[in-house]
Amino acid sequence: MTIDELKEKGLIVFESVSGSRAYGLHTPQSDTDIKGVFIMPKQEYYGWNYIPQVNNPTNDISYYELGQFLKFLSVNNPNIIELLSCPPDCILIKHPLMDLLKPELFLSKLCKDTFGKYALSQIKKAKGLKKKIVNPVDKKRKTILSFCYVQRGQGAIPLEKFLEIKEWKQEDCGLANIPHMKNVYGLYHDSGQRYMGIMKTEASNDVVLSSIPKDTQPIAMLYFNKEGYSSYCKEYREYWDWVARRNEVRYQNTKDHGKNYDAKNMMHVFRLLQMAIEIGKDKQVNVKRHDRDFLLAIKKGCYSYDELLQMAQQRQEEMEEAFALSTLPEKPDVNLISKLAFQIRDAFYSEKFSTG
Repeated sequence: MTIDELKEKGLIVFESVSGSRAYGLHTPQSDTDIKGVFIMPKQEYYGWNYIPQVNNPTNDISYYELGQFLKFLSVNNPNIIELLSCPPDCILIKHPLMDLLKPELFLSKLCKDTFGKYALSQIKKAKGLKKKIVNPVDKKRKTILSFCYVQRGQGAIPLEKFLEIKEWKQEDCGLANIPHMKNVYGLYHDSGQRYMGIMKTEASNDVVLSSIPKDTQPIAMLYFNKEGYSSYCKEYREYWDWVARRNEVRYQNTKDHGKNYDAKNMMHVFRLLQMAIEIGKDKQVNVKRHDRDFLLAIKKGCYSYDELLQMAQQRQEEMEEAFALSTLPEKPDVNLISKLAFQIRDAFYSEKFSTG
């Protein structure tokens, strides 16, 4: 089922502008996000073709089937709670049956986790981003040779430096296990290419062992930091996967403001924390943000990362206190939600599909 089919069949019962434009945080570059609710045709709902959600290709337009919408409300999903409480000037379509779904019927202490703890988890994400920006990983992938060290005197030097000093090629070297010494090998050399080398290819994940003639003495001991190499491979993969997926506009903005954190992400951290505080204190969801100037200042990079961490800690303490004193229920009444689901669906089918 497509969005056009939802519209042609009159299945959309709610539609609203969402995201930054609903928050009042949009800029001239902001996209327009649309979210809504639809009800499946009676025959398909009772059949085998239940569709919980329909999106456009870029996912900036999304419609949730009534059952899915109510399921998300029952667990206080922030995006869905916000949609139910969006400003009147953002609403594009609203069927009278949707008036039965009042925000106060769904708000509960679950919001402390879904709004607040989710926001705090994004701070960890911001830390990870900072690490990637400050410590970029070179595109040329290191080989295991960079993680090998050769014993020399009372210390050790990198294998690559050792080979440079000796003017040897790694292909002319051989390794043999040393019993009871994990990742430590006897190192041998023969320019006649009798040995297998230290690695087979640049993509090798482990050293290669050679058949060493009896009574041949090792030149030195070699240590392969295998765990260090594994950690590097993970870091390399994660970094370049991130480069492939990152939003270049947001990344450039992060570089431009020079604070080394995703400012847009941090803006939403504080938006969610403040919304959680308001829910705990006032039992209402304020989608249109009265703290717009402060949030946009974060987006512009006006605060250091450490300042934001300190303010986030203060917001978290305020949120904890608000919910500790709140008279909100622990969780939404699922029996009431079930009755509302039946009432809305039954009335909608009676209106549109009474002959179906």
